[in-house]
Amino acid sequence: MEIVRLPPDALRPGQRLNFSLRDAAGNLLFANGVVLPNTPAVREMLERGVYVLARETEAYRREANNLTMQLFHQNAALSEIAKVKPDFNQTFARSAVVLSEPAAWSELQLQLHNLLRDPKAEGFLGRLEALREEAVGRLRRNPDQALLLLVHEASQELMQYTARHALLCMVLCELVGDRLAWPLDHLSSLGRAALTMNLSLGLLQDRLAQQREALSQEQRRQLQGHGGRSAELLASLGVTDPLWLTAVRLHHDTAPGPLSSRPEPERLARLLQRIDTFAAQLAPRISRKAHAGVQASRAIFLDEAKQQDEAGAALIKALGLYPPGTLVRLANGEDGIVLKRGAIATDPLVAALIGKSGAPLTSPVPRDTRLSSQAVVTGLAPHELKLRLSIDKLLRLY
Repeated sequence: MEIVRLPPDALRPGQRLNFSLRDAAGNLLFANGVVLPNTPAVREMLERGVYVLARETEAYRREANNLTMQLFHQNAALSEIAKVKPDFNQTFARSAVVLSEPAAWSELQLQLHNLLRDPKAEGFLGRLEALREEAVGRLRRNPDQALLLLVHEASQELMQYTARHALLCMVLCELVGDRLAWPLDHLSSLGRAALTMNLSLGLLQDRLAQQREALSQEQRRQLQGHGGRSAELLASLGVTDPLWLTAVRLHHDTAPGPLSSRPEPERLARLLQRIDTFAAQLAPRISRKAHAGVQASRAIFLDEAKQQDEAGAALIKALGLYPPGTLVRLANGEDGIVLKRGAIATDPLVAALIGKSGAPLTSPVPRDTRLSSQAVVTGLAPHELKLRLSIDKLLRLY
């Protein structure tokens, strides 16, 4: 049983393991899939160093597969191929904990969940900013892939609603604000506001997402005016940025009308309000199903006075009418998921998943919706697709 020691900074409390952790003798400490508790004992254990079975890591399996293929193409004997064993050195061990893109976004969500649960914990603002910067960096590297992962996840899961919703809203704010050519400092303030707009509620929204009965009087009281209380809490933690604080305070209390005529803080608040509404439409509750992506887009295209909403229109221009991660039906009868935004709002790149016969396709097949035979004819709500998606297969199409 080959075990290797991980570097002290390879793991951190709150991280979900994708291998089992062991002590120097190989005894099991934490099983694969467990979230490391944030306790003094765990932090001390990680500082001392922990161990992992080489063969359990993704890096080891990938390297073993590469060596196997090399020997196979060299016509090596099967007995030689069977003896393949990667050289698992310390540098290799560090690379073993590099997360896949889906796992990395899940990790960010878990970190945010833990932060929002206890905003008065030491270092809250610093950790929040580090999380935001990492999320923006990942978004910039592949925005369509990030949207696919976050929008699809939002449409499927009820757990950790508060963090999932905040992270999706932050990503949408970044993309739409960029489309509007807002200054970078405004985008940063808007992203921070998206992550903290519901800070005073704690994890109340997690409970509401799984609640069948109507809101209680106490829950209504907590929801009423929470933007103002969240802004006050942020100020008490040391936030002085007026753009951040005003966007949080007014994210449920802005009137319809153009963005350009508003003071800058209210401009940010209005965009955040519309993005908040859009993202909430994509998410299911116990009491209702998630809406189709195109329904969510149409819900924010018109404002409260039934006029075209400038903030909503900007969101649709940035994401398209059918954002990545949402489901659609094509003119040829196929059902699929949007992979990438197109040059215009109605022409995304789609991966077909179910054929016109109603049978699942063996693998996702890219479809160019600019062609009339493959054009999008309607959006689908998540519950209308009777298929469990393989995210890994979809990511291979990027």
